[in-house]
Amino acid sequence: MSGTPGSFARSVLADRHPALIRQVADAFPYPPEQRRALDALAEETAAPASADATSGPPIGPLSTHTGTHTGTDTRTGTDTRADGVRRWAEWGAEAYVGRASWYEVPFLWAESYFYRRLLDAVGYFGPGPWQGVDPFAPFKRAELTGPEVADELAALDALDDLAPDDRDRAVLHGALWGNRADLGFRISANGPTAHGSPANASSTKAPSAEAPTAEASSTNTSSAHASPTHAPTSTPSDDLLADDSAALWRHLAAAPPGTAAVTVIADNAGRELIPDLILIDHLLHTGRAATAVLHVKPYPYFVSDATTSDVVDCLRRIGQAPGRRARETGARLWSALGTGRLAVRAHPFACAPLPYADMPADLRAELGRATLTVLKGDLNYRRLVGDRLWSPTTAFSLPTGYFPSPLAALRTLKSDVIVGLDAGTVTALDANSAANGAAWRTSGTYAVVQVRTV
Repeated sequence: MSGTPGSFARSVLADRHPALIRQVADAFPYPPEQRRALDALAEETAAPASADATSGPPIGPLSTHTGTHTGTDTRTGTDTRADGVRRWAEWGAEAYVGRASWYEVPFLWAESYFYRRLLDAVGYFGPGPWQGVDPFAPFKRAELTGPEVADELAALDALDDLAPDDRDRAVLHGALWGNRADLGFRISANGPTAHGSPANASSTKAPSAEAPTAEASSTNTSSAHASPTHAPTSTPSDDLLADDSAALWRHLAAAPPGTAAVTVIADNAGRELIPDLILIDHLLHTGRAATAVLHVKPYPYFVSDATTSDVVDCLRRIGQAPGRRARETGARLWSALGTGRLAVRAHPFACAPLPYADMPADLRAELGRATLTVLKGDLNYRRLVGDRLWSPTTAFSLPTGYFPSPLAALRTLKSDVIVGLDAGTVTALDANSAANGAAWRTSGTYAVVQVRTV
């Protein structure tokens, strides 16, 4: 639950969400109406005075004011407020809104509803002049134009020097470690700097088993991990806790030539989405996939989650990079979208506060047609296995058996949920955490590549 004393969930509501409201308020010259709504949301979601209390103001409703608009808004491509109210009623709002505080409801539901309420507060769903204005856009743009992205795109040319197997591994691990580039995860640490410039991605990196001192752990290693030409090894002492990469490549190779259809369910925009797109291009260009589908969010969500406009921004950024391979990659992806080899989807369930086990029939049918579905990031992982405190040694296949296609999870650990680890790894991680005070499940230091092909 969201309010469990000392939990990661409580820290998100008590620390990260208030910081985010301040960052959003500072990033735009919102008029008084929006500022009052943001202040009211901050007051409503504020942590109880006592660290073990869960009482507080009741969760408020979504706005139902829609003006003259009905149906789907043509400018934002998102549901109007009335449709949102209906959908959220189906997603559990009737059970919680006005009846419980933010600290008395399931964590996944509280997080998701918070972002929907934040969009409501800034007028994203309109009507009005702020309709469709992404409140997180300044953070995303600053990251996309930052030096780390330039360095990582420049490093693509070095892929030509690698053997094919090493190139596969580098591109896959680039997408994996790109998950560290999460603006929402950094908000509650140093956060974006003035006017939305993102803080250094390494600011939240906790010491690993290989970094015994605080000084050693403060070096910026996240750029190396995110670059597709710098992939960590998978020995037990490394930050990669589980690596089923070989099973992923075997599964794709087993598909009849020209038939493999890969679906990627994206997580973050910007610095993470770029290596996701590079991975998709690699699969298409090498023939591992005949077609690909990229699922993004239908509206801004969880600070940095990718939307269709973010995909276009990233494609332009790749195509404008000075390196030959980056330009070629950008051109191929642009062409693939135009020909239909690559498609972008934005299903409403992408923003649901529910696990994938509850996905609607149309989404289940679509994903069931995929040769492989790749789920990126921490939130998708929580929705995949169920947002609960599993024993970390639970087999990955157990909570994912319902999923309608073979799947791969590429995920950096930023929340308590984890399965599929061996007992020795868990014992070592627990001991290391006890010694240095770093919570291995939530630090963003560790990652997994977990695959289920049957």
